[in-house]
Amino acid sequence: MKTFLALVFGVVLGFVAAHQFNRTEQGHRFFSDLDAKAREFGAAVADGYHAREAELRTPEA
Repeated sequence: MKTFLALVFGVVLGFVAAHQFNRTEQGHRFFSDLDAKAREFGAAVADGYHAREAELRTPEA
């Protein structure tokens, strides 16, 4: 139980710190860049998944 409370406290503290950092110009720019990179990575994973799925569904000759 003690470990769980420490985990919850850490998550809350991290959220508050990130929120405060996001209020600054530099922080906002950092999180915007991070969001763009995460979206780009997610799109690349989805494209790879769909390409592989199409390969597996194509009947072999």
